[in-house]
Amino acid sequence: MAAPEYKVLIEPHGRHITVSADRPVLEGALASGLNLPHSCKSGHCASCRARLRAGEIEYPNGIPVGLTAEEAKAGNVLLCQARARSDLVVEARLIRNVAEVDIKTLPCRIARLTPLAPDVLQVFLRLPAVESLRFHPGQYLDILLDGGKRRSFSIASPPHDSDLLELHVRRVAGGGFTQQLFDTLPVGSLLRIEGPIGQFVYQENQGPLLMIAGGTGFAPLKSMLRHVLEGGGDRPIHLYWGARQPHDLYEEDLVLSWAHQYPQLRFVAVLSEATQTKAPHHRLGWVHEAVLADHANLERFDVYAAGPPALIEAIRATFPRHGVQEGRLFFDSFDYADDGHPT
Repeated sequence: MAAPEYKVLIEPHGRHITVSADRPVLEGALASGLNLPHSCKSGHCASCRARLRAGEIEYPNGIPVGLTAEEAKAGNVLLCQARARSDLVVEARLIRNVAEVDIKTLPCRIARLTPLAPDVLQVFLRLPAVESLRFHPGQYLDILLDGGKRRSFSIASPPHDSDLLELHVRRVAGGGFTQQLFDTLPVGSLLRIEGPIGQFVYQENQGPLLMIAGGTGFAPLKSMLRHVLEGGGDRPIHLYWGARQPHDLYEEDLVLSWAHQYPQLRFVAVLSEATQTKAPHHRLGWVHEAVLADHANLERFDVYAAGPPALIEAIRATFPRHGVQEGRLFFDSFDYADDGHPT
């Protein structure tokens, strides 16, 4: 028996969408081409927080950890977890520069597969010659799978070099799609994608940039870095890449070549499970703590952070106390999960 469907009015967009009771409201909005603010899709980061103006929702797994009891009492909801139980009126944030690009569903073929680390694969996708995908540096796309499942991957290539769309795919235990990519899917295989999605996008501002990657959180930052460096921008950039061991810095040589070519780029790698450093730009410990050790006052920076929820939660909890100005902390939080969840 099919789940009931409800009408949802999204303000201030003035958009009417239909959502199924067994799917999150955010998923229904994205499927309708409405790119609402969101990041982790797991209820941690609170990027998708909105105000419920009318109607009833339910959280199948209880109130998400990213929403306090006080916020819920005030009428706030997290759209990535909320299921409609009636028609709704929802007030969401409006991000205009992201709304300028359309979400498309397109076929593509795997053009190239390159191992970057034992558990990270570089995947290049080629769109049909008559199609293109406009996106902002930092956005992601979904690969559509059978049974309504989808996997989310940040676009690592920049908009000015988008003949092939570059993804960084981590092998996930129990992840059927990633296992296929690593083991059986050949070059030339046909896939369907939907994108661009996401509000983690580069802002053309002045002043220095502070970029913090955790694991494959390097992918969206790579898009931004290439956009700035290859586009002739001269903003000072401080890049910190946190990983477990040296081999997890899967494109370290590329970043070092950028640092040599572009004097404005300073690069520090921070290893959480190594016992000794092997290079002068290596540190031991946690990446967000290394940032604060170098920059006790962050008020002059635009900060971009991408990685797993624990890293993003630590940054959001500590960086504002060190001067990060409101509206200058941008983050992309994601889990490494099984099929159907963001990565």
